[in-house]
Amino acid sequence: MGANALVLRDIHAHVAPPWWPPAPGWWLLAAAVLLLCAAVAWVRLRRRRRLRAITELFDGSVDAAGSPAAQVAAMSELLRRAARRQAADADRLQGEAWLAFLDAGGKTKPRAKANSDFTRGAGRLLLDGGYRRDVTMADVQSLRPLARSRFLQWMGAT
Repeated sequence: MGANALVLRDIHAHVAPPWWPPAPGWWLLAAAVLLLCAAVAWVRLRRRRRLRAITELFDGSVDAAGSPAAQVAAMSELLRRAARRQAADADRLQGEAWLAFLDAGGKTKPRAKANSDFTRGAGRLLLDGGYRRDVTMADVQSLRPLARSRFLQWMGAT
């Protein structure tokens, strides 16, 4: 080969791109993840505030009632208000039908294995407890967890 011949050299690879700043796609992905995290946090915070407000409504209304009979009446009123969320005419049910509705958890057709805490247990106090003079605090304390859990369930807090 002559003096004017070209010298061949190896092919050199390009330098790898730097890791910072990331490509625009990574910025969009990071923004989407942050937006998703913020939305989840907002929904959880809203749900927690709703649960607290519903719980405070029940507890505050029952505690504000003076006598045990008034507390039973307050629980009954709150349950009837919440029952409207399950069925439009549920607040008009009377007697055993009302207790069966409470036991069924708001289902218009009772479940085969529905509990009987209202029809046979402490929930029977809801029938006439708001009008009786002989209601004790022990009766109210046995009814309150049942009524509270059903109220929270129907209001969508659980």
